[in-house]
Amino acid sequence: MQRGAQNMAINESNLHLLHEYDVFGVSDQHLATFPESTISVHPQLIPALSSLQRKAADAGFDMRIASGFRSFERQLLIWNNKAAGIRPVLDEYGQPIELSVLKEYQQVFAILRWSALPGASRHHWGTDIDVYDASRMPADYQLQLTLEETQGNGYCAAFHRWLTHELQRSPHDFFRPYVAGVGGIAPEPWHLSYAPLARSFATQLTEASLRKIIKETDIAFKCSILKNLRKIFNKYIKPYQ
Repeated sequence: MQRGAQNMAINESNLHLLHEYDVFGVSDQHLATFPESTISVHPQLIPALSSLQRKAADAGFDMRIASGFRSFERQLLIWNNKAAGIRPVLDEYGQPIELSVLKEYQQVFAILRWSALPGASRHHWGTDIDVYDASRMPADYQLQLTLEETQGNGYCAAFHRWLTHELQRSPHDFFRPYVAGVGGIAPEPWHLSYAPLARSFATQLTEASLRKIIKETDIAFKCSILKNLRKIFNKYIKPYQ
């Protein structure tokens, strides 16, 4: 917890004073480790997240965090690996796409459906987490974070049905930013955002600041990204601000 202790006083009234690199995930100095895990998050969401975890346990679920803070460098690696074919790129149904048959700008938008542009990931802020239910998963199962896991007979389906009701009961704590019918990002029921902080971080991210950091980054498809950045911002970022 020492890493985040010096910034425990950060609150909504002075979030506008945060350096832009906190928005882009370059620094992790404002973060803390969530108890009994190795996941880094913003310290202010820990009480609410701990409360949600206890409520899940009372309902018979073992809510765990698959990911929290993700640095710019980590998001860049994910992006470049997808562009290179090292990691799969999925379509809207979760099926792999053959990127090589697409034009470069089409490859950019194909990656964006499931993966944020480095610098534009909500995971950069430490306010967003991916959650799952470990209580119904086989010991040898590898979590995928797919819609299939959250629906029908999926291992996390019952948990997500409970979570939907819980989020409706307490809308001022956590919400799901990526839902059907909003923007161009595929629905991600497992992705939760801590409202009191995330909305403040989101408003700091501008097209101009994102353009600046992309120009300075060794990222695959840079020319296509910069050429289409206004469309990218309006479809994959602005709808969630």
